[in-house]
Amino acid sequence: MSQEIRNLEPKALWNKFADLNAVPRPSKKEERVIEFIKNFGNNLGLETFEDEIRNVIIRKTATPGMENRKALVLQGHLDMVHQKNSDTIFDFDKQGIDMYVDGDWVRARGTTLGADNGLGVAMIMAILESTTIKHPAIEALFTIDEETGMTGALNLKGGILNGEILLNMDTEEDDEIDIGCAGGIDVTATRKYNEEETPEGSVGYTITVKGLNGGHSGMDIHKGLGNANKIMNRLLFDGFENFGLQVAEINGGSLRNAIPRESVAKIIVAKMYDEAYVFDMQEIINDIKNEYKTTEPNLVIEITKSELPSKVMDLGVQEGIIRSIYAAHNGVYRMSPDIVGLVETSSSLARIIIKDGSFVSQSLQRSSVESTKREVCMVMRGAFENAGCHVEQTGDYPGWKPNPNSGILNVMENLYHELFNEKAKVKACHAGLECGILGKHLPGVDMISFGPNIRAAHSPDEKVQISSVQKFWNYYLETFKRIA
Repeated sequence: MSQEIRNLEPKALWNKFADLNAVPRPSKKEERVIEFIKNFGNNLGLETFEDEIRNVIIRKTATPGMENRKALVLQGHLDMVHQKNSDTIFDFDKQGIDMYVDGDWVRARGTTLGADNGLGVAMIMAILESTTIKHPAIEALFTIDEETGMTGALNLKGGILNGEILLNMDTEEDDEIDIGCAGGIDVTATRKYNEEETPEGSVGYTITVKGLNGGHSGMDIHKGLGNANKIMNRLLFDGFENFGLQVAEINGGSLRNAIPRESVAKIIVAKMYDEAYVFDMQEIINDIKNEYKTTEPNLVIEITKSELPSKVMDLGVQEGIIRSIYAAHNGVYRMSPDIVGLVETSSSLARIIIKDGSFVSQSLQRSSVESTKREVCMVMRGAFENAGCHVEQTGDYPGWKPNPNSGILNVMENLYHELFNEKAKVKACHAGLECGILGKHLPGVDMISFGPNIRAAHSPDEKVQISSVQKFWNYYLETFKRIA
């Protein structure tokens, strides 16, 4: 870990972030970070405990003179998205994040940074540790498995927390105050298929799509970024239609909540079409690169000769699957008619796996409106059921309905204008913040989400702005003083 990270201001926050990022904490594998946070609270002599699902709660009494202020719930999630570049050697189960300073930004070498939501967690830790920061009574809520299931938030029991105001620290634009967010649901399509012997007179190829930006499947879904699974399917469809291409394997995307950056397919074509196939593909590749030259300047599509696979996918099933992937919606489904510039409903085709007689597709559908969330799920269901797939919808979680009359919103809006001489953007976001879920467990709680500038979250290009973290820190500390 570079000492330059620990020397950044505010040191109290950056040192906690460095401590946190030294602990492996991929989603679904939070055992070590849970113990880390519990030890942190216990070593401070603060009331520290786990709930039934393994969220960690730490309580700290109000500083003198602030005992009669409304109690705060400070909330962040412990897990991080674990993505790395294909040429990066890194084990998220064993290694801490390798960070470095790049001008006004902190990045990681070849992996996600974990600023989402590590900066929020570090902020809370720094406040809990401080002996000088003035604040009302605090309940720190560290939730688990936000990124892949909202598990901690969904399973939080009512009656554990008593705070009247909840400050979520998981948004990524420091000029925004968020008062709403999208809900989400996972759609998984599966199908078994028969494998066939590779026909004689065939040649094998490996198709690779890589170099895409990727990113957050909610916050970045409207930016015109490439989806590796969709790009790969275009190549497969053309090859099948014109040259009888057959698929042996596909491994596309990685995590459901990340825009897929890479896809690799092993295929065959008849030897008599060999040269014509390569020529045709090159024309399509050039078209695709031209389409994405602005948003994906580093896109790479390679078609290379490879070892001939022994088995390929049943042709009838293959045709149905390729057509279903084409039909499956990816991207913005509907913009909000009520909030300018807000994506209301979207779908991200995150994962495609074909191997050993099994097809799996994983996607994530988001919406701030429950009815259109169901609608886009039915679009995906229809696309894959037409190919004979079994389709499941799981992990449903609600959105967060905006409350423009929020008391804490009024405080933070006025304070933002006072501190920065400009109006904050009061918005809802197209990400799956835990606030919508937590609000059900904490009836009547007043909620806000705010955070520093983070770019390219959920991808190895993730970075957080140093000057924005300083702004985030000062803003929240001043907020504590203004709570009545």
